[in-house]
Amino acid sequence: MNEIIFEVREDELDGGFVATALGHAIATQGDTLEELREMARDAVRCHFGDGVPGPMPKIIRLHFVRDEALAV
Repeated sequence: MNEIIFEVREDELDGGFVATALGHAIATQGDTLEELREMARDAVRCHFGDGVPGPMPKIIRLHFVRDEALAV
């Protein structure tokens, strides 16, 4: 595995961002994008450093999801 993909959404209630890895039991959050990036790196290192089978991904991809509702 060369990369791991996180789905990122803005936390509308508390502010900041929440990221959830696709295909892995990894979730993290951050108040700013920079903090989210650091937290995602740390979460991946911890997850794969705890004996999870498979190699550590080389790339973390953040996929931003944004919902928008428009009045007609």
